[in-house]
Amino acid sequence: MSKTVYEVVSKVMNVPITELNDNSGPETIESWDSYNSLLLVDELEAEFNVSFSLEEIIDSPNVATIKKHLKNHGVS
Repeated sequence: MSKTVYEVVSKVMNVPITELNDNSGPETIESWDSYNSLLLVDELEAEFNVSFSLEEIIDSPNVATIKKHLKNHGVS
């Protein structure tokens, strides 16, 4: 699952996958703005066939938290 999350984040944020890690988020990626955050949610929901709650969307400050939310939805 981690590799796919990195691929989706890389595509949406238009950054090389090699620059991403679990701490990557709006504070470390310039293109991670509110618009791209919404695109990222949409792409992740489509890729993993899940639906994030509003609380999960708001509580996603970095890649590690996104992976935690995916695990809570049964994605491994």
